[in-house]
Amino acid sequence: PKPQHAITVAVSSRALFDLVEERRIYEEQGLEKYVEYQQNNENVTLKPGPAFYFVKALEHVNARLLELYPDDEERFDIVLMTNNHAQVGVRLINSINHYGLTIERFCMTGGKSPIGYLTAYLTNLYLSADSEKVQEAIEAGIASATMFTANKDVPYSDTQLRVAFDGDAVLFSDESEQIVKEQGLDRFFEHEQLNENKPLAQGPLKGFLEDLGKLQKKFYAKNERLNCPIRTFLVTARSAASSGARVLKTLRSWGLEVDEALFLAGAPKGPILVKIRPHIFFDDQMFHIEGAQKLGTIAAHVPYGIAQKYHKSA
Repeated sequence: PKPQHAITVAVSSRALFDLVEERRIYEEQGLEKYVEYQQNNENVTLKPGPAFYFVKALEHVNARLLELYPDDEERFDIVLMTNNHAQVGVRLINSINHYGLTIERFCMTGGKSPIGYLTAYLTNLYLSADSEKVQEAIEAGIASATMFTANKDVPYSDTQLRVAFDGDAVLFSDESEQIVKEQGLDRFFEHEQLNENKPLAQGPLKGFLEDLGKLQKKFYAKNERLNCPIRTFLVTARSAASSGARVLKTLRSWGLEVDEALFLAGAPKGPILVKIRPHIFFDDQMFHIEGAQKLGTIAAHVPYGIAQKYHKSA
């Protein structure tokens, strides 16, 4: 599809594939040895990385869209966005072909930061294993997250893309989180009830939820609501009674919906995520990312908002 019609998801090579060993060679022996190793092993298929099953699920959605709308270009376009050198490209191409992935666009920047290319590619979402590049992309206004591998293998749905979002500082701005951190929970509950009818400002991942919603509506229009290959989840530490209404009213004011909303009132997110089994879970706090990882969820850290200041000082 043409970039102006597509929902472009840019994925780094270390997010798509497991390159832990190759990274170690690069760090310990330098660039030349790394390139040599990759060329010597270009017929050895790379193992899946943290974003692999998410990408597979995007491609399943594309296949369903093409059945229903053969002439429509509004679907996912996956771009491999990597600062690898072009000499490493053959191994990446061989691995992509081995798994039957449809990744036609490559951007290999030979050691330079790929962030400038994200805008040129009209990127809707950028996933990388490099937290500094993700931070750079967030600052450039691009929805981005750092991928973390799960510590356990769990089966993922082959027929439905499942995406879970935290609320504050992910879908919404961090304005409410600032009050929690600076003035405490009681003041936060008071603030949320006073502002229940005032929509929260948007956060960095709002646009991606919007993209998913747009595609869902295409399935609904063909009477496929019950068989929709996209399902979205809001998994928030907020409690429903004291601060949930503002969140739901904000989504309504944006014309967006989530399929399931889970208000955990401060309980750990990991056990709920095990039940959901999302292909990806976005959160702004490393505490929740680590809890999700431990129980087998692929988690993506969104470095946005006040929680980053507290995370750094901790």
